[in-house]
Amino acid sequence: MGSAPPAGDRPRVLWLVKGLGPGGAEQLLLLAAGVVDRSRFDYRIAYVRADKTHLVPEFEAKGLVPQRLGANASGPALRVAWVADLRRAMADVDVVHVHSPVLASAARLVARTLPASKRPAVVTTEHNEWASHRPPTRLLNGLTAPLDAHHWAVSEQVRETVWTSRREGYEVLIHGIDPDAVSPSPGARERLRSELDVASEEVLSLTVANLRHNKDYPNLLQAARTALDTEPRLRFAAVGQGPLVEEVAALHASLGLGDRFLLLGFRRDVHDLMAAADVFTLASAHEGLPVAVMEAFAAGLPVVATEVGGLPHQVTADVEGLLVPPGDSDALAAALVAVARDDDLRQRMGAAARERVSDYDIRHAVAEQEHVYAALTAPSPGGPPRRHGS
Repeated sequence: MGSAPPAGDRPRVLWLVKGLGPGGAEQLLLLAAGVVDRSRFDYRIAYVRADKTHLVPEFEAKGLVPQRLGANASGPALRVAWVADLRRAMADVDVVHVHSPVLASAARLVARTLPASKRPAVVTTEHNEWASHRPPTRLLNGLTAPLDAHHWAVSEQVRETVWTSRREGYEVLIHGIDPDAVSPSPGARERLRSELDVASEEVLSLTVANLRHNKDYPNLLQAARTALDTEPRLRFAAVGQGPLVEEVAALHASLGLGDRFLLLGFRRDVHDLMAAADVFTLASAHEGLPVAVMEAFAAGLPVVATEVGGLPHQVTADVEGLLVPPGDSDALAAALVAVARDDDLRQRMGAAARERVSDYDIRHAVAEQEHVYAALTAPSPGGPPRRHGS
């Protein structure tokens, strides 16, 4: 957006996230980084987890060099060092936008230790249902939430899980993707299907979800086993990494899925894999507003998913896909078989999905966020930019 004025003339915005692994919130930030208005705002990003650095190169390529808080400490000292680093980072910005309930609670409290002249406004985005958080996280998040200057939820379903006493202050802000940045490379479908050894007549179901409890891989794997026993043309592939990798691999082996269900781990070519697939599947127990579903829409894929979180808002049942109850592997398998056996149904749903892409342009969410950043940092009449609590 042209050359930016000196940093001192722009409000300084710090994005704060737990890690930079390939999760949904991190992907949304990466997409936003490509469309923010740097002529108006000086953006920074910080994270904590040393084991979640997958997207660091992508952020650097977009001109944002992530800072890892506590990078110079290890062991027990890390627990103190990252908080000290956070306090220093917060004292040097005007707005802190947090994308994790744990870090949001910490940032709110750390902000109160700063003098009013150096205290930034804290704004937060809730990406997941509060029920999916551990009880201590949910408690601390709820108790400190009133310290926010502004807060968003990524879907009405997520907002509805916020404590009733806190809910009124939460604004629903639908995030999205950059439709111009999700196109597959030329020849991706043929190349990837050859790599995965998927025949032209087979129907490939793709899942993009980290290996965590809320994604309910046991439900997905059991549904795949049942579906394959009914419709052998089906094939499955899943992109994702996470703490349950060994448990998922063990269940995969015990169900005898073999190469009919490929566990691909972390991949950077998700858009090419979307082009290679015929249907997109999510078996989640809890969700916010999955980025992967938006990308599946852009790829023209019908979606088979559980009816949780923001998914009913995204996927109109029997239009862009099929929705089933969470935890019901038989219902999920039946939906997969129905879609696999009906070429016309897949084409119709895929076309309807592609028409929805404009609903999920990340620029809409970024524009609203920047409107709030600007309002929070607007100068007082005849004075300097406002600081939270000043």
